Amino acid sequence: MPDTLTLLKTRRSIPAAFLSDPGPDGEALRDLLTIGTRVPDHGKLAPWRFVLVTGENRGAFADAIGALHLKKRPDDEAKREEIVTRYRTCPLSIAVISRTAAHPKIPEWEQFISAGAVAMNLVVAAHALGYAAQWLTGWVAEDADAARLLGARDGEKIVALIHVGTPRMPPSERARPDIDALTTNWSPENPG
Repeated sequence: MPDTLTLLKTRRSIPAAFLSDPGPDGEALRDLLTIGTRVPDHGKLAPWRFVLVTGENRGAFADAIGALHLKKRPDDEAKREEIVTRYRTCPLSIAVISRTAAHPKIPEWEQFISAGAVAMNLVVAAHALGYAAQWLTGWVAEDADAARLLGARDGEKIVALIHVGTPRMPPSERARPDIDALTTNWSPENPG
């Protein structure tokens, strides 16, 4: 296992279309989900949960989400085929679902970003466990019917779809943000 800094410096996304079996299962899957939940969680609310698309259910979900896509976008067969292929071939897709609730001390936005931290932990943990991952959202996260198909309940929101598997291609580097352009030092004269 790589050391933490090397791990963080080398993590790259691999497109879900290039993830294949094997994916994490058994103890590796349990480790992945456990690591995912080790995030800031003010009040210990666990304002998130997981829905897994894996194993023999991949094909059924792929068909259902593909049919829903075509119903909503009948002129977009190419995108439907991409979506169906993604869910059929990717060994594990994890929906991270935010389940925020009114709380006297913890604002809902704080609960929501905790779910985002869960998603990022899943991506990093997949890399640490020797797999690759891609965090996608897209229309499935925004569409109420797609969210329900994926198991979201009233008041819940899909924060991320994390696709995990064994990469069939090496990761590629992309341009990264200019840290200097994004950073200022606070002072009383220049607060930011």
